[in-house]
Amino acid sequence: MKLEFVKVSRDKGIALVTIDRPPVNALSFQTAGEVEEAFTELAQDQALRAVIVTGAGDRAFVAGADIKEFPGLTREVGIEMSRRGHAVLDRVARFPRPVIAAVNGLCLGGGCELALACDIRVASDAARFGQPEVSLGLIPGYGGTQRLARLVGPAVAKELLFTGRMIDAREALAIGLVNRVVPHADLMAACLELARTIESKAPVAVSLAKAAVDEGVEVRLSNALEIEARCFGDACATEDMREGVQAFIEKRKPEFTGK
Repeated sequence: MKLEFVKVSRDKGIALVTIDRPPVNALSFQTAGEVEEAFTELAQDQALRAVIVTGAGDRAFVAGADIKEFPGLTREVGIEMSRRGHAVLDRVARFPRPVIAAVNGLCLGGGCELALACDIRVASDAARFGQPEVSLGLIPGYGGTQRLARLVGPAVAKELLFTGRMIDAREALAIGLVNRVVPHADLMAACLELARTIESKAPVAVSLAKAAVDEGVEVRLSNALEIEARCFGDACATEDMREGVQAFIEKRKPEFTGK
């Protein structure tokens, strides 16, 4: 991939996607398009087991959109811009393998929306989060109003959205915005360890677990349980299931093939 502001590297079954647009890795229209392009191509890699998303440098994960692109916005342009942002971050959210956000600094506006689209968020103790759009006369337009409310609950989401208040990593952990907080120097090591743990599990089962959760939270419980039953059945039909069960019986480490 020849991308200007998004860097992609691989280490065996783990891919690292780095937003690299100094000074604060702002999510410009071009950068957002490159994120979509990167995830579209990575989805074709059947050997991939997990993706880590982070920002270049120590200052920011992604410190929001590029506000310099906003002066010409109209109602119609805004609607299309929001829909385009939804398409980009849906590409991240619907990625068939787990996506981990390694939040290494400022995670604001569109950056927070990018983190929300990931499956798991690990934050440096130096990270800061917020949806400050109301300070600009706007609201989040890349899924923030919806994903934030689903993650932390409507009341907490409304407080953050109505005030534009920035919160630190400790508060983000307390409200359930992030899964864990680690010392800044340990962030990438912690994310890689998590990714390696995921990599060691049956890849089809991991993907099915992700699908069951993602599809299930959008429907009533009775329908969600049927989704789970379908995914469970799909897992039962895999070679990895037979290998995992046999390895357990034989008290050995399973050798999963992703089939």
